[in-house]
Amino acid sequence: MKRSLVTTLVAVGSCAALLSACSNADDSDALMDSTEPTSASESSSGSDVTGDITVFAAASLKATFTELGETFEAEHPGATVQFNFAGSSDLVNQIAQGAPADVFASADTNNMTKAVEGNLVDGDPVDFATNTLTIVTAPGNPKNVTSFADLANPDVLTVVCAPQVPCGSATQKVEDATGTTIPAVSEESAVTDVLGKVTSGQADAGLVYVTDAAGAGDQVTAVEFPEASGAVNTYPIVVLKNSDNAATAAAFEALVTGEQGRKVLAEAGFAAP
Repeated sequence: MKRSLVTTLVAVGSCAALLSACSNADDSDALMDSTEPTSASESSSGSDVTGDITVFAAASLKATFTELGETFEAEHPGATVQFNFAGSSDLVNQIAQGAPADVFASADTNNMTKAVEGNLVDGDPVDFATNTLTIVTAPGNPKNVTSFADLANPDVLTVVCAPQVPCGSATQKVEDATGTTIPAVSEESAVTDVLGKVTSGQADAGLVYVTDAAGAGDQVTAVEFPEASGAVNTYPIVVLKNSDNAATAAAFEALVTGEQGRKVLAEAGFAAP
């Protein structure tokens, strides 16, 4: 009887050990499945996402990227994000001339193409947002601007972006499509400068993105025009070839193109690519 009982207990113990091992293996497999990387930020270990990065971004991204930068630093306490906001054409020229940068976010595909053809990027650019032009005037629209064609009136002092800047290229597309020529009193190198001319009273009207108009609040009156739909700008982002911190740069790109980035951009008025 004793020998039989011992044999039974040994058998039971062996089965229990076997079941435990199987259970642990299943749990391990499940954990591996649940933690499989799904983005660039997740593919880098937490210890990789550290140090400083510099992001060159279109001026129209200032508010959203500043917010995302704060989010990124909160999620990665060892990382710091610095920004250089300017017109996309100026930014790509700076990068080509050797300015230290880790990420480039352009307000159009043309300037991103220049970066790609200049062998300045690491990997393929990712489109993450689109933006559309709108007219902004002084609060209350004192010059009664109601259409794009109204900007052809020389009595309406209008400011636009320079043609090489994405917002200026979009403006030119609308002018060409409608046969309208705007006698602009100045051409600015960044869309934020156009907005500043209007909010400061130096111009009666300006052509900016809908996101800039939304961000200005009651400082301006926005006048939408249907022709803007024919000149939508797409925003791409990419890690730069000469980045000294590619892992952290890739993690920031993933934040922008991921769910959190899409949410912040949508709240600011950007549309999906």
